[in-house]
Amino acid sequence: MIRAINDRLALDLLVEHGPLSRAQLVRATGLSKQTVAELIDRLIAAGLATEAGEGGHGSRGPSARVYGVVSSTAYVLGAEITGTVVNASLADITGRVVGEAVATAEPGGNSVELVRRTLTQAVADSGIEPGRLRSAVVGTPGTIDPRTGDIGLAWDLPGWYQGLPEALQSDLGCPVTLENEVNLRAVAEHQVGSAADRENFALLALGHGVGMALVLGGQLHRGDAGAAGEIGFLALPGSPLGRLSQAGRPFTGGFQGLAGESAIVELARRHGLSYPTAVEAVAEAPEDNAFLGELVERIATGIASVCAVLDPGVIVLAGSVGRAVGDRLTPAIAMEVERISPIRIQIRTTTVQDNAVLSGARTTALDSVRTDVFGPVGAFAPTGHA
Repeated sequence: MIRAINDRLALDLLVEHGPLSRAQLVRATGLSKQTVAELIDRLIAAGLATEAGEGGHGSRGPSARVYGVVSSTAYVLGAEITGTVVNASLADITGRVVGEAVATAEPGGNSVELVRRTLTQAVADSGIEPGRLRSAVVGTPGTIDPRTGDIGLAWDLPGWYQGLPEALQSDLGCPVTLENEVNLRAVAEHQVGSAADRENFALLALGHGVGMALVLGGQLHRGDAGAAGEIGFLALPGSPLGRLSQAGRPFTGGFQGLAGESAIVELARRHGLSYPTAVEAVAEAPEDNAFLGELVERIATGIASVCAVLDPGVIVLAGSVGRAVGDRLTPAIAMEVERISPIRIQIRTTTVQDNAVLSGARTTALDSVRTDVFGPVGAFAPTGHA
């Protein structure tokens, strides 16, 4: 068990820092020289590590042999599916992106077959050896049933069907997991974004729709039916009473009816402002126009409601509209939340620069594959610096 823990610790350091010398691994892990020498031999024999030239400073000279992870050991696929776009990204086990693919369709034309063709073509074009693709994580709108892994409620993808993960698994030859797109944004934010220092936080995604992801104790909280964070349905003062029985039509009530794309554009219009998108309305509205003040009240009311139930400590604003709101209105929203709620909350704006859904999908896939290939994460953390 100790050997397995040490091996995983060394592999994680090689992934994080790139090739390291034995002396650097000794300093980073706190292990003895003999133990490090033995684990390097084990990793090379297992095909997980290899010599990567010279570059580190050893104890007996200006340079020493360095060792790195064999990046071709395994690959993962992350994908983002919307009503009009299929976006796929492949990475090796170190996390380096090795292939990408994008396909677009007319609204309502993003069929299951288009998704299947795009993902399989992305893998084929990458030249990955058969069997090296070990996991695929696909981000979609709507809820995912935690019992079956199937898509539940997703108005943007009306043609999708039960059993899709199994169909994609057959196409790709590896396990396929569907995950809510906002949850994947939160994974990326926790890994490399503005919530990297947090074990508890909520991510509020404002864009075409309204969604939320919850990270509690460092783990995604999905809820019993996979619907935790479906804040668009939250009934709030002043929100229209939407009805779920409108077959084939998006829900327009609740918080969605206050802070969704169309609701923000309409609110601006009521205040004498005409903008084609909510992002433009938020970014360009005059400071003295009451539109911004009413929008702040709407968003603050939703945040205060979440805080009263979960007390996450930090709210990260994400999505195209969320980023625009955060860049301009964070101080005003924080003041309004403080005015109506006794629960302290810090509001941050997303700092993930790349496609957050793809980044979160790759991270999720890599976590499971590294556990399978490298072994489970041990209880010991590095004691030094590489």
